[in-house]
Amino acid sequence: MTEDLTKDQKEFDKLLSDSTIVIPKIFETVKGNVIAASKAEVKLDIGGVLIGVVRGPELYEEAEEYANLKPGDEVEATIVDKENENGELELSFRYAGQKKSWEDLRNAFQEKEVISVKVFEANKGGLLTKFRQIQGFLPVSQLAPENYPRVSGGDKTKILEKLKSFIGKSFDVHVLTLEEEEGRIIFSEKEVWTAKQKSILSKYKEGVVVNSIVTAVTDFGVFVNFGDDEDKKLEGLIHISELAWQRIENPSDIYKIGSEIKAEIIKIDGAKIFLSSKKLTEDPWKMAEKKYAVGNIVKGKVLKVNPFGLFVQLDDNIHGLAHISHLDLAPGQKIFDVFAVDTEVDFSVMSIEIEQHRLGLKIHKEESKKKDEKPTKKEEIKIEDKKEEKKVVKSEDKKEVKKNEKSDKEEKTKKKEAKKKKKE
Repeated sequence: MTEDLTKDQKEFDKLLSDSTIVIPKIFETVKGNVIAASKAEVKLDIGGVLIGVVRGPELYEEAEEYANLKPGDEVEATIVDKENENGELELSFRYAGQKKSWEDLRNAFQEKEVISVKVFEANKGGLLTKFRQIQGFLPVSQLAPENYPRVSGGDKTKILEKLKSFIGKSFDVHVLTLEEEEGRIIFSEKEVWTAKQKSILSKYKEGVVVNSIVTAVTDFGVFVNFGDDEDKKLEGLIHISELAWQRIENPSDIYKIGSEIKAEIIKIDGAKIFLSSKKLTEDPWKMAEKKYAVGNIVKGKVLKVNPFGLFVQLDDNIHGLAHISHLDLAPGQKIFDVFAVDTEVDFSVMSIEIEQHRLGLKIHKEESKKKDEKPTKKEEIKIEDKKEEKKVVKSEDKKEVKKNEKSDKEEKTKKKEAKKKKKE
């Protein structure tokens, strides 16, 4: 029995002498297998020799590989203390996680891989985001069209409100700029969106007619969504000039978010799609040459008065321009004093360009005469009578004022005399 124990002791001593146990150093990264895992701590078996523990703030759930650990999982951790109160290695996932996050970030930048970032704050320039615990910036210009804050009139307060609504949300992005030393990281959601658009766009080409829904209304046109699959919608722009044949002052007067529009794809530029709804209706200008021949006298409604001339509506679809030089204004006359919006005026057609959809007008001479002609003798007498009446009224008013003033002075004098008598 004693001999057996001696033999076992010798074998154990031999094993100890043959194996060298290396104690890891502080801030060294080690690999271990999970023994137990909870929300409060994770215990690791380090090489079958040491036990390590990760606790509290050193847990790193931001990284997927540390978020849902189970017994048997192999993970990396960094030593922050060689021995804690229980004789265990004190470990951290945070150091190792940060190191791994930077590696993933570099790889995503080089390989143009898609990563997910979370918004934690917003300013007027864009969104402050985090990739795990690494902060970066997602500029407004790099947002996908569906998230771009299109606000009528460019109201900065409303734009910021829209951006702040993204706080707490996650975005799929590319790493656009990575400058580690300066701590400058720029993300782009638009690049990811563009890549997706290209794959879906292959089934569309110029000339295809689509049914679309308005997603945003701006001063320069409307943005629309179209596509067969809900998760594969494409976005395009119908410019204000392609909404209708007639001149539109403000698209919001006609279209609202959610409005349905049938439109034709007229241009595909990379991932940008341009559409036209007016191309699906007959061009009214084709008949305009017969209806509005040069020299014809036409009645038009003034739509807009500008310093350079008048925009005139001849019918629902045809609009023309009367330049200020063709309005027969007298020296010193101002266009805004002579013409007003919604008034009807007789014009003469000067020119018409069907292809360019242009129609030039000039004031009709009879209309010009009406504005410039002198009053008749009867009218002059009436005017003089009115002037005389005004003079009489003014004269009477002055007399009345003088009477009142005299009456007030007499009243004051009487009061003064009465006070003097009382004192005496």
